[in-house]
Amino acid sequence: MEWGEFRLGDLFEVRKGKRLPERVLVETKGNIALINQSTQNNMVARYSGLQESNEIYKKNAITFGVNTKGFGYQTNDFYTIADVLFLKSAFLNKKNANYFITSIKKQLPPDGWDKIFGLSQMKDLFIQLPTKNGKIDFDFMESFIVELEAERLAELEAYLVATELKDYTLTVEEQRILNDFENGKVEFGKFNYKSIFNKIVQGRRLKKDDQISGDIPFVMAGTTNTGVVNYISNPVASFSKNSITVDIFGNTFYRSYDFGAGDDTGVYWNDDKKYSKETMLFFTTSIEKSIWGKFSFGNKLRSSQSLNFNMRLPTQNQEPNYQLMETLISAVQKLVIKDVVLYANEKIAST
Repeated sequence: MEWGEFRLGDLFEVRKGKRLPERVLVETKGNIALINQSTQNNMVARYSGLQESNEIYKKNAITFGVNTKGFGYQTNDFYTIADVLFLKSAFLNKKNANYFITSIKKQLPPDGWDKIFGLSQMKDLFIQLPTKNGKIDFDFMESFIVELEAERLAELEAYLVATELKDYTLTVEEQRILNDFENGKVEFGKFNYKSIFNKIVQGRRLKKDDQISGDIPFVMAGTTNTGVVNYISNPVASFSKNSITVDIFGNTFYRSYDFGAGDDTGVYWNDDKKYSKETMLFFTTSIEKSIWGKFSFGNKLRSSQSLNFNMRLPTQNQEPNYQLMETLISAVQKLVIKDVVLYANEKIAST
């Protein structure tokens, strides 16, 4: 391969969003995406129905959060805010956009909210791109992305088959419980955390400089990669699979694997009752909803505070209805995986 260095400001029109009127930020009905600094959901915060042309940017753009360093590629017209940059060019398309995004990521400075990467820095950033006869080799970039997509689709297909997730047809019982849930016919009760988990433990501090490379997932506060910040071999506080982690901000995740956790993360499990994965997934969502929006940098959650917190669970005879939870989660999983299976089938057929 031949490679060349290119300045982004020479390749793209690099622009910055602007402060939006409150009506755009709060309007939720419509089909125009509002792009914020999120690192998830392609940076889409919500959708607006307002049609003010001076606030709408045209589709086919790479978007970038100056604080979070989140990326997206917008295939439709969009709104955005002052802390989002976007890059446009006539040669940009969905396939080479993925290549450009990865190339830009590799040249960004280290993460951190104190290291804002703004408009001028983006324009002056140099990236490496494949070349042919001294010019950018767009054909290679696009064919390379197509090949990677084909590999990932093959892996996805193999995973769906191995886990038997290709079967997304609801059973009669799953459909019945789903209907009952949607129609408000499921009875709920409040249960405190300590009545569900006999182990509620805070992780242990391990500074980044002290982390030794290994194969143990190490969990800290945050939502990126479900809080897994590194893979270590340190003899630090370790926890078994089939546990739930809740960090100091209330971010909640189920862990199906053995892991280590830092002191900004609490771990919840029960070594007397062997809850199923589906039940633990229900607990995870219920916990997150019970503490949503209550904790932040100024008010951090410690697991020892949460013993008497209440979460809502389906009940039968005033006890948690574990069977209903399992069946409901199984039904939800099938509803979600159906779209994935149909997407994979369609893409595999076209490939």
